[in-house]
Amino acid sequence: MPFLPSRRLTLSAGMAASVSALMPGAPAAAKAHRFEIGPSDFLLDGRPIQIRCGEMHFPRVPREYWPHRLKMIKAMGLNAVCAYLFWNYHEWNEGQFDWEGQKDAAAFCRMAQKEGLWVILRPGPYACAEWEMGGLPWWLLKAEGDAFLRTRAEAFTGPAHRWIEEVGRHLGPLQVTKGGPILMVQVENEYGFFGNDLEYLRGMRKAVERAGFDVPLFQCNPTHVVAKTHIPELLSVANFGNDPEAGFNALRSVQRAPLMCGEYYSGWFDVWGAGHRTGGVQSSVADIKWMLQQNGSFSLYMAHGGTSFGLWGGCDRPFQPDTTSYDYDAPISEAGRIGEKFEAYRSAMRPFLKTGERLPAPPPQKNTMALAPFTLEECAPVSAGYPADPVRTRELRSIEAYGISRGLVSYKAVLPAGPEGVLKVNKARDLAWIRVDGKEVGTFDVRHERTSVAIPARSRDAVIEILLYTIARVNFGVEVHDRKGIQGPVTFTPKGSAPIPVENWELRAIDFGANGDLPKLNWTRDKASGPAFYRGTFTATSRDDTFLNLSNWGLGIVWINGRCLGRYWSIGPTQTMYLPGPWIKKGVNEIVVLDLTGPDTPVVLGQTTPILDELRLERDLPKPKSKRTLALANTSPTHSGAFRQGSNSQDVMFETPAKGRQFCLVSQNAHDQKGFSAVAEIALLDKSGQPINQSDWSVAYVDSEEVASLNGAAVNAINGQAADFWHTAVRSADVRDHPHYLAIDLGRTIEVAGFRYTPRQGGDGVTGRIKDYQVYVGDALVVEP
Repeated sequence: MPFLPSRRLTLSAGMAASVSALMPGAPAAAKAHRFEIGPSDFLLDGRPIQIRCGEMHFPRVPREYWPHRLKMIKAMGLNAVCAYLFWNYHEWNEGQFDWEGQKDAAAFCRMAQKEGLWVILRPGPYACAEWEMGGLPWWLLKAEGDAFLRTRAEAFTGPAHRWIEEVGRHLGPLQVTKGGPILMVQVENEYGFFGNDLEYLRGMRKAVERAGFDVPLFQCNPTHVVAKTHIPELLSVANFGNDPEAGFNALRSVQRAPLMCGEYYSGWFDVWGAGHRTGGVQSSVADIKWMLQQNGSFSLYMAHGGTSFGLWGGCDRPFQPDTTSYDYDAPISEAGRIGEKFEAYRSAMRPFLKTGERLPAPPPQKNTMALAPFTLEECAPVSAGYPADPVRTRELRSIEAYGISRGLVSYKAVLPAGPEGVLKVNKARDLAWIRVDGKEVGTFDVRHERTSVAIPARSRDAVIEILLYTIARVNFGVEVHDRKGIQGPVTFTPKGSAPIPVENWELRAIDFGANGDLPKLNWTRDKASGPAFYRGTFTATSRDDTFLNLSNWGLGIVWINGRCLGRYWSIGPTQTMYLPGPWIKKGVNEIVVLDLTGPDTPVVLGQTTPILDELRLERDLPKPKSKRTLALANTSPTHSGAFRQGSNSQDVMFETPAKGRQFCLVSQNAHDQKGFSAVAEIALLDKSGQPINQSDWSVAYVDSEEVASLNGAAVNAINGQAADFWHTAVRSADVRDHPHYLAIDLGRTIEVAGFRYTPRQGGDGVTGRIKDYQVYVGDALVVEP
């Protein structure tokens, strides 16, 4: 199917046609250009141009460092920078837009132009990017329903189209047609993974056009869903981290147009409680060279990852919060350092430069400094930050319903005297600590679906307090409908009796808002007990970068000179927090640390290098011990077969659809004849061969998983990301041979007509690709004793 642009761009006569005109210059000398999509090339002023782009998120880099990082991107061999806009970053409160300072997207684009880089703009409304709620504003969740985001529902399209209109006002004048650096604009983001409503996509395209964008528009999707939402009005580009040939073939199948990888994954992001992830150098270099040899274009995701400062880090599905560090193992590190990967990419791109194009030398790297250990001697209990007047409510709803965006929420109710029993809530998102008359009795934890806690007997009425901490909203899949807080009904079941409702609650919240604002606190030098804020100072003799070591602390947030630096969690893999030099004062600096579980000692130090890969899982909240066992002995497999060798996804349809609440994959052996099993992704299919909604899925049972060296947690097989994977244990003490079992709880009984198996991605040498297998579908494949 040929690509049919919605309009042909025109330009006044007299444009320069020299090679130098193919790169943007300083704004004072900027000229309008014509950028078009030809049948096989991108055309700038009628001449072919290969786009060598790299992703850099300006909110994740201090504004003072934007020129430095852009110079590095240019020096690596790239001629364009890809820029997401995060809607919630600019409109945290409905109708209040912020484009100032660190949020000045237009200034970022002008700086890119000054450094000789084009800009590819990705304004959303949805972005993903391991960012809070994928860039969608929290206040959308005040509307009713669990399936309206990214649909044609007015509750979403009304605000989303207004956002796009606002983007047009600010960035429309910076298009190439007006002398700016913006070459192309993306419509939505990876919508094919989320849905298939082509009219929704067309509506978003029209909104971008109405906002005044007249440059070519495009959409991006993972290779396997490129065809799902392709429409001729938008150029399609493919996202992948390996096998570029498959990605380009998917594009050829739907359009006659230039070939482009919209996101080439040079690394991957980290989540709390799992090992640091990296990307290979040699395989990436081979893919980059191959794409350029095929006259393809690409955007490296990420060229420079940076840091999810403040509270902007997102959460992978079903619930794996992302670390504050967004280093991404990118060729330009979190702190702007370069190494083997940068030099390898630079060498790979050099032979493909246009005549007359020269690579500048990389700018000098920023200095780093150490800070001697210092103690935070002042404290304030969390309760000191609560507002005086509580919200009173009979039953508990999500915090969004009370106008609370995120932060800490205290819930209090009275429990009558009586015997021991179990307190249970409908939902608890995300982590919570439960106290009875001030004594902690347990925790709620969304990661393990823990929503109940034992309550001891009481000789008199007791006050139950639940202190809830919102970590981050899910940024991927239908799970972006991620309402926070304790959500009712709440019940107490006395031993030997029926459940009774717990009602009449008082809520007090510390809402950290858009910028992680600190509440007003009264500080003392008394020793803290329980969740508390800690305050201290350090003296700096220079304004160089440093990495704050928080490894002896617990779980919480850090502020420097009133600026929210981000979240920390000593379970790892990140044990340090990047503190940019421009945010440090010469002389005395104030640091505030919120710790919800308590530090070993309230001491912080600064070091010259980060710690990105040190797990300390013993510091995590107590993990419930699973007593689940497999019950397959008297059950016949729903299907048996053998997977083909290779990395391609494989669809298997059953002879007869099966119904059940659980699905179990049994790996009987592997193609490499080793004892490991791995799965990048499992999707279940309906009768039409379409994937079934997996928003309610969880891992019911796994016999083995590697959570450290390979980050092979079982949940990776159902998170929608083919770039990560479940892998059985590789450490000698935990290694088991086949068979291996992965069972999934589907949340309800459904009809399953087949499944899609995506093997572990990578070259032929990766371990764990399954050969012979069995699958089961049923209601009692995994049982509790």
